[in-house]
Amino acid sequence: MHRKTVTELARLLRAREITSVELTQAFLERIEKHRNLNAFITVDPERSLTRARKADERLARGENAPLLGVPVAQKDIFCADGWLTTCGSKILSNFTAPYDATVIAKFDAAGAVLLGKTNMDEFAMGSSNETSHYGPVRNPWNTDTVPGGSSGGSAAAVAAALAPAATGTDTGGSIRQPAALTNLTGLKPSYGRVSRYGMIAFASSLDQGGPMTRTVEDAALLLNVMAGFDPRDSTSLDRPVPDYTAHLDRDLKGVRIGLPKEYFGEGLNAEVAKAIEVAVAEYKRLGAELVDVSLPNSGLAVPCYYVLAPAEASSNLSRYDGVRYGYRAREYTDLIDMYERTRAEGFGPEVKRRIMIGTYALSAGYYDAYYLKAQKLRRLIAEDFRQAFEQCDVILGPTSPTTAFRIGAKTDDPVAMYLSDIYTISVNLAGLPGISIPAGFDSQGLPIGMQLIGQYFDEARLLNVAQRYQQATDWHARAPRGFE
Repeated sequence: MHRKTVTELARLLRAREITSVELTQAFLERIEKHRNLNAFITVDPERSLTRARKADERLARGENAPLLGVPVAQKDIFCADGWLTTCGSKILSNFTAPYDATVIAKFDAAGAVLLGKTNMDEFAMGSSNETSHYGPVRNPWNTDTVPGGSSGGSAAAVAAALAPAATGTDTGGSIRQPAALTNLTGLKPSYGRVSRYGMIAFASSLDQGGPMTRTVEDAALLLNVMAGFDPRDSTSLDRPVPDYTAHLDRDLKGVRIGLPKEYFGEGLNAEVAKAIEVAVAEYKRLGAELVDVSLPNSGLAVPCYYVLAPAEASSNLSRYDGVRYGYRAREYTDLIDMYERTRAEGFGPEVKRRIMIGTYALSAGYYDAYYLKAQKLRRLIAEDFRQAFEQCDVILGPTSPTTAFRIGAKTDDPVAMYLSDIYTISVNLAGLPGISIPAGFDSQGLPIGMQLIGQYFDEARLLNVAQRYQQATDWHARAPRGFE
């Protein structure tokens, strides 16, 4: 039962072949059994089972909702009323949210059961899920390796079948990269498509929530639930939300897939490159037209991102001062000392590093040299995509340059860690939708992810192209040993 997809579970619940209580209890037992993965920060069985009982009552009355009775894990970056919401940080380790994020409210309205809050890199800053105050998450495909970050808890939970689906957030690749490293489907929607209200901010012009699932069909189903205009989020766009499950099976004949030469050069692991080549050949067999394109400024995406994102983070995280909520230092001499001790004790090293970088980039005398220049580069990167999409409908490439690396392998080398997101960051800078789907395994048995990038607000086509590949392959159906 635990390996079934969300779509299958929803059908079984509607047919009354299982109950939500049985299902929720089964996943809670698996979470307890596999605590060594450290995938969850907060689990509240009684609260989840209460919700499941209410779902069963609604099912008994014949009510219908897309996720009625289905347990779903939520990244601990989304505020959930009455739940501890830590964002993976000591500074929010005692914060119980007093309201629901819009995403949480939408899942509630769809009938989903909140299964627990998943572990994550502190304030979503990381590419390996090693910066959490609650310790690193382990990849179920090899527990000595990382699951990717920052949504690594969600990725590990779904890959190990501790939850049928989970949410993640993607600021520079934090849904797609962990999806690639754990053999999942991870969708980063267009900026503005999913409300950020109640989602704790890291870099406001880049953050975007999205689904992490085992199949494209499930990702489409969850995006149906998550997407839509929210007047409480000033960056939310008022565009019609199509039924993303309606056109998944469309033929690929006539669809043009762009292959950017910059994504297949130096730094790409040979086994990852080979797997993507095989996937490209599969798309050709499916009838798609392959087109060579160029994204000439993609090599500047990482330095551009690591000016802009820390600059926004330094502003967003200024609210954590020990006065209004969250952790406060126990000993201090005056107000300034309390601020300094609270932030010194409350934030981890990676968060402090990015606050320092961001503060420096925004400081008088350096703003033009760093922040303004990075904004100009961002415009050039977005223009590259615009020109590429004049030649193609979807862009294809690797999600990550390598498969999962060992825990601790890059913790002392921030630049090497940052390069883990080299193929995903530019998508956030341009605000485009991107999806990572399973595309094979390396010689060590670790998953390889393939990324597809779509035009702005064209998630429907992106999901269609991803679905057709998944229908022709079975990479996504494989489970890590010990978690079958």
